[in-house]
Amino acid sequence: MGSVDSLKFPRSAYIHIPFCHRRCFYCDFAVVPLGDKANGEVGPGSQSIKSYLDFLHREISIAPEGAPLSTVYIGGGTPSLLTPDQISSLLIHLRSHFGLQLGAEVSLEVDPASFIKKDLEGYLQAGINRFSLGGQSFDNKVLKRLGRRHNSVHLVEACLWLNDFYRSGIIKSWNLDLIQGLPGTDLPYWEQQLSLAIEMNSPHLSIYDLLLEPGTVFSWKRSRGELILPTEDVSIEMFRCTSSKLQEEGFARYEISNYSLPGHTSRHNRVYWSGAGWWGFGQGATSSPWGERLTRPRTSNAYKGWIEEQESTGLDPSLEQKSAKRTSLDDQVMVGLRRREGIDLMQLARCWGWNQKQCNENLNKLKKIWQDSIDRGFLNHCGWRFKLTDPEGMEISNQILVQMLIWWDSLSDCAPDQPIP
Repeated sequence: MGSVDSLKFPRSAYIHIPFCHRRCFYCDFAVVPLGDKANGEVGPGSQSIKSYLDFLHREISIAPEGAPLSTVYIGGGTPSLLTPDQISSLLIHLRSHFGLQLGAEVSLEVDPASFIKKDLEGYLQAGINRFSLGGQSFDNKVLKRLGRRHNSVHLVEACLWLNDFYRSGIIKSWNLDLIQGLPGTDLPYWEQQLSLAIEMNSPHLSIYDLLLEPGTVFSWKRSRGELILPTEDVSIEMFRCTSSKLQEEGFARYEISNYSLPGHTSRHNRVYWSGAGWWGFGQGATSSPWGERLTRPRTSNAYKGWIEEQESTGLDPSLEQKSAKRTSLDDQVMVGLRRREGIDLMQLARCWGWNQKQCNENLNKLKKIWQDSIDRGFLNHCGWRFKLTDPEGMEISNQILVQMLIWWDSLSDCAPDQPIP
């Protein structure tokens, strides 16, 4: 690895593994369903996986060398379709190309129906020290409605394995994903789901709202009147129940959808919300090493063609440090406001490059737009630091962010006045 100015280089990398057994009915991610019998090493889908991994390794190889990584996140898709040896090979390549800091957080997303305990042990030997388990629900009927392959027995068993590893100190932490607001559910159902999640003793919980994305099975069903979702009032009750129940159990809500016990926040996810740069590798993955986002093609053939183009004609300018650009101020506000600590608007605007006149005029316009949310207790502020209240402000975060985007689009003087330092 060459000599670099480590202060300026990204220290996080995301690797996308697009393969799944099947596409869930709510999913619009860049995934490739291979069937329920797919395997990373032999059998159905294995050649597709091996071919993809070859291109993934090639993409890592052509990236500019940088500072040692402090976080790595292997997501998907279903990365646990890969064998421990395949995961190990990826981590060895990252270590060779960038280096890994001592104590780096190395996370792997796993699906309850795609591994056994022996696989987890193999991932640990490969260098994984944090797992994110995609549970979504403990209810078999609901899981079937979602198009999930696993059942509640698979999920509970996986939780027990991960908790054993955590309690014995073999892994640093682990996370359990759940989705609230699912079709055919009500508040008593959700209270039961939260209680079950708490019983699993995961030190980190990610609680996502169901989103109906265009092109998904759920979107199609809703258009036909076949999808019965909780009412808005019930959804709000679920949202508030999540916040209060997890707070009682000692969880801190450090981002709209993420809760952790002390010392268990996801270091990798906080990179995105803090506005720091990161490398991204793989089909459909997004990178932002120097302030400009670049999303890879979402289909396999297009992604492989893109890799070949990078190899033959040179890297996309967004991947080169010499082409550094500021992350747009509106984007910084959007991701930063999701965090518990909120944002310092004046500091962000000055770093963006506004002079004092621009800061005063433009930020006062935004504060005026947000005044109703402030008066109604949705936004707290001290000076120029703003943060959403929990749970009221986080409930309507989209509305507050839309107001910000309207403000941004209305500005006639939003270009930075100062050069990039």
